[in-house]
Amino acid sequence: MKGKLSIFCMLTALAVLQVACNRSNSDNGPIRLNQVGYAPEQEKTATIVLDEPFTAFILDESGDTVLTANSQQLIAKENPISGKTCRIVDFSSLTTPGEYTLCVKNELSIFNFQFSIRERPYRELTRKALRAYYHQRASMATEEPYAEGYARPAGHPDDHVLVHASAATDERPEGTVISSPGGWYDAGDYNKYIVNSGYTMGVWFMAYEMNKEYFDTLKLNIPESANANANANAKHVPDMLQEAMYNLRWMLTMQDTDGGVYHKLTEPDFEGFIRPDQCQKPRYVVMKTTAATLDFAATMALAARIYAPFEDAFPGFCAQAKEAAEMAFAWALDNPEVYYDQPAMNEQFAPAITTGAYDDFDVDDEFYWAAIELAILTGDKAYKMVATDHAKAIAEANGQYTPSVWGNVAELGYLELLMHYDEVTNHQSPITNLTTSLLEYLQPFLDEAETISVFRSPYGNRESDFFWGCNSEGCCWRGIECLYAYHFTGDKRYLRNAERCLNYILGQNATGYCYVTGFGTKPTSHPHHRLSFSHPKGTLPGFLAGGPNPARQDAETDGVKYPKDVPADESYLDYQPSYASNEVTINWNVTLFALAAGIDVLDAQDAKKE
Repeated sequence: MKGKLSIFCMLTALAVLQVACNRSNSDNGPIRLNQVGYAPEQEKTATIVLDEPFTAFILDESGDTVLTANSQQLIAKENPISGKTCRIVDFSSLTTPGEYTLCVKNELSIFNFQFSIRERPYRELTRKALRAYYHQRASMATEEPYAEGYARPAGHPDDHVLVHASAATDERPEGTVISSPGGWYDAGDYNKYIVNSGYTMGVWFMAYEMNKEYFDTLKLNIPESANANANANAKHVPDMLQEAMYNLRWMLTMQDTDGGVYHKLTEPDFEGFIRPDQCQKPRYVVMKTTAATLDFAATMALAARIYAPFEDAFPGFCAQAKEAAEMAFAWALDNPEVYYDQPAMNEQFAPAITTGAYDDFDVDDEFYWAAIELAILTGDKAYKMVATDHAKAIAEANGQYTPSVWGNVAELGYLELLMHYDEVTNHQSPITNLTTSLLEYLQPFLDEAETISVFRSPYGNRESDFFWGCNSEGCCWRGIECLYAYHFTGDKRYLRNAERCLNYILGQNATGYCYVTGFGTKPTSHPHHRLSFSHPKGTLPGFLAGGPNPARQDAETDGVKYPKDVPADESYLDYQPSYASNEVTINWNVTLFALAAGIDVLDAQDAKKE
C-alpha cells in the first residue's frame, strides 16, 4: 500500500529531493541491496553504510514517496568484520510490482539506487548461470544463435591426449594417445578436472531432483534444445540434462580400463590469456587417484538414476554409467589411499605438472558419498555397509556437521540419504534425528542474521566466512542448506534465510558488488577468466566470482595489490589478475543456479497461494 508522507517533509524540500533522487548515480555510495530484483512477497531490506545522520526515501515510478525513515528510527549496528556503522531499511511492505528508487540524503550528499519488484526475478539469473556452461564447452565452437552474441572458434579437440608417466600402465604405457573430447573448461583456465567436475555434477543432479518441473521447462537455447539427437519417440530431455550430458560423456573417457579414473586432463602449465583455438601446449591425462575415482563413481551412479526416464534419448547410457560407477568403486576399494600429491609426483615423473592440483588426502567423505549413491541406485547392502563405516570415520574426524565443498563431499551423501531415506533403509521410518543435525548446524547462522548481521544474512558475519570461493562454498551453499531445511520442515525461516544469502550475492554485501557477471548495476566485470578476457565482446554473462579472500594468494603478483588493512569481507578486487578473489569455476556456478532456481520455484508457489 502506498502512503504519501507529506506530514513528515515539507512539500518543497520533498520535490527537490525527488528530482535529485531521480538522477542517475554511477556509484551505489553507501547503499547495499539486491540489484537483480525482489519477488513481491519476499523480505526486502537494504543496508546503509553511513555513520552520520541521514533520511531514506523510496520513490515509485511516478515519483511518489512510498516509504521514508530517518537514521534515528533505525537501529545502528557495527559490521562485525569491519566495525563500520550500518543501518537496515526494511521495505518488505512494498509488494506492488514496479521500479523503485531508494534515496539516502545526508547533509552533504544524496545517493540513490534503483531496484525492482516483479514476479520471477531470478529465472533469467538461473538461465544465464546455467548457460555459462555452454560457453565453457571444450572441443567445440560456440555458434549463433546459441552463443547469444559470444560465438568463438573451437579449441582443444582433445583427440590426441597423452598418457602422462604418472598414469602409465602396461596396457597404456607413457605416451599412449587416447581421445578425451568434450566436457567443460573447469574455471578461468582451459583444463578439465574430474574431482571438481564430479562435485559439480553432484550438486547439479541434486538441484534437478529437488525442482524437476522447474528445470524441465527452463529453455537454455543450446544446440541440443530441440532433442535433434533423439529418436522420434523419445521423451523430451530438459535442456539442463542435455547440457550435463556434454560433460558426462567426457568424464566417461577419463576412466582407465581397470576402473581407475585419471585425476585431470591438462597441459603441463597454464596457457596465457588467449582464445582456446590459439592454444598449442600438449595435453595429458595425469595419475589415477582414489578421490577422482570415487567422485566419478558417485556421479555416474547419480546419472544412471537421473537419466533412466530418458533411455530412448540416450540408448544404453544408464547401463554404461552404472557399470562405470561400480568398476570405479571396486578400483577405489582396492586402492583406498592413492592421493594426488603434485610436488611429489613432479619429483618422480616428467613433464612437471603445475596446473590446479585439487589435492585431497582424506577420502572418507568420497567413499561415503559414492557408497550412498550406489546404495540408492542398486539397493545393495554392501554399499550401505561401506557408507556406514565411513560415516563413523567422518564423525570421529570432524565431530560437528560439516558443510560441503569440492574437497569434502560428505554432506552431498548426507543430503542424498535424507532425500532417499526409505530407498536406502528399505523401510518407512522417521528421519527426524538425521534432519536435526542439519537444523542444529544452521541455527547459529540464523541467529546471527537476526542479531548481529548488518546485511540481514546468515552468512558473512564471521571472518572465517571468507576464503577462496566463499561466495559459492560459503554463501550460496548455506542458502542451499536452508532450502533443504525448508523442504524437510516447511518452516519459512529457512526460505527467508536462503533468500538472504542470494541478496548478499546480488549486492547486499560489504563491497556493494553484484558478484554475478552481467547482472545488477555494479556487477563483477573483469573476472579471472580466459574466455572472457580473450573475447572481443568482453565478459561473458552469468558467472559467479569467487569473492572476498583475505588470504590474498595473488597479492603482489601479476600486478595484484589490495588496499592495506582491508577487512575480510572487502578483500575483493574486480580485476582480471586477481585469481584469489575474482576467478570463476564450474563448481561455483552450480551453487548459484541451484540456489536461484530453488528460491524462484518457492517464490512462485507463494505467489499462487496469495
